[in-house]
Amino acid sequence: MSSISAAPISTRSRLRAKRAATTSLEHSILITATLCLLALGAVMVYSASAPALLSGSGSGTSALVSFVVWSVVGLVVMEVVARRGVGAMRALTGPLLAVAFVLLVAVKLPGLGHAAYGAQRWIGAGPLQFEPSELMKLALVLYGAHVLAGRSHNPDALRVALKRLLVVGGAAGLLVVTQPDLGTTLVIAFTLTSIVVGAGVPLRLLGLGVLGLGALVLVFAAFKPYALARLTSFVDPWAHATGSGYQAVWGQIAIGSGGLLGRGPGGGVTKDLYLPNGPTDFILAVIGEELGVVGVCGVLFLYGLLTYAGMRTAQAARDPYSLLLAIGVTSLIAVQAILNVFAVLSLAPLTGVPLPFVSYGSSSLIVMLVAMGLLLAVSRANAVGIQVVESTRAQNPRRSGHGSATADRDRSGRDGRSRHAGAGDRASARRAGR
Repeated sequence: MSSISAAPISTRSRLRAKRAATTSLEHSILITATLCLLALGAVMVYSASAPALLSGSGSGTSALVSFVVWSVVGLVVMEVVARRGVGAMRALTGPLLAVAFVLLVAVKLPGLGHAAYGAQRWIGAGPLQFEPSELMKLALVLYGAHVLAGRSHNPDALRVALKRLLVVGGAAGLLVVTQPDLGTTLVIAFTLTSIVVGAGVPLRLLGLGVLGLGALVLVFAAFKPYALARLTSFVDPWAHATGSGYQAVWGQIAIGSGGLLGRGPGGGVTKDLYLPNGPTDFILAVIGEELGVVGVCGVLFLYGLLTYAGMRTAQAARDPYSLLLAIGVTSLIAVQAILNVFAVLSLAPLTGVPLPFVSYGSSSLIVMLVAMGLLLAVSRANAVGIQVVESTRAQNPRRSGHGSATADRDRSGRDGRSRHAGAGDRASARRAGR
């Protein structure tokens, strides 16, 4: 009777757990850190837009409004993705990848692509412009997790999946690097490498892949003057302070002039017609000047929290696909943050990679928030699974340790009484026989 009544109770508990607003520590950290970075980005984008006000070409208010509007749109999409779940997004992997490839090809077509800063990376017109390479990063994370999930125990299937990923990722990287956009290409390469590591690929093959990627970067730099100039200026930016090292030099000046506590919000001076790309690629330099070393460390701390919570979410994933997806999204955010920070601090060549959730740019902002929605979907699924297990154990005490002990004592008591009753019956029978 107990086994019959336990089934509907367990089903009701499972439905209640799915309907509940399930949260976990990782889930809370992901949302809190994302919102903090967005708030910081809004303030610093407004402050870094002062050159537009001084030159008469715009105002910081318009940049702030644009950042807030795109942030709200991204947060809505993030919540929709988190609620729809991982399965719904996995079904969109093929169409999303196809759209990304079509847009990357369309960028190169005359009349469709938009060129700026010596690169043709955008499509659209006026304020409604989109960067297809941002969409490609997310599509490749979904594709990598899809083709590698569950294949680590089958060497032949894993080898076939790696070939497919190499072909698709290589074609995407080739289209992106010819825009030219070496920074996004590196982000794609490092992110896919993280997914491959999570899938259990032998380190020998991984090492060969890293060496091949390094060789391709050097070959690309040798044939592209702008890439070679960035590599040489990275070694000694002050020797190229009036040329290719100009931006790196002024980034160092901005951070150095901020000191420990900074000049205060809005008090920076290097952004006023000295520091190029202040609201976008070099917004960390503006943060360093106005909020000091403390502000920069705060930003790094928030990215550290995101990485920690993302990897904990991956560790608790309920299936191989969710595991690889969480690793890919976490790596996508962390790799971009690391490349941007290293470039601003002159620890790596300039790559043009924006700072996630902080830099001004609608394409990057929307894609990063969609990626965060995927990570939240994995975290929410993990929390639902834990609640279902706990509810099932609570309704079925025999599955828990205490319930098992109680059940064992009841069974032993019943067995003891049965043995005593049986002995009494046998004694009565012997007396009756006599």
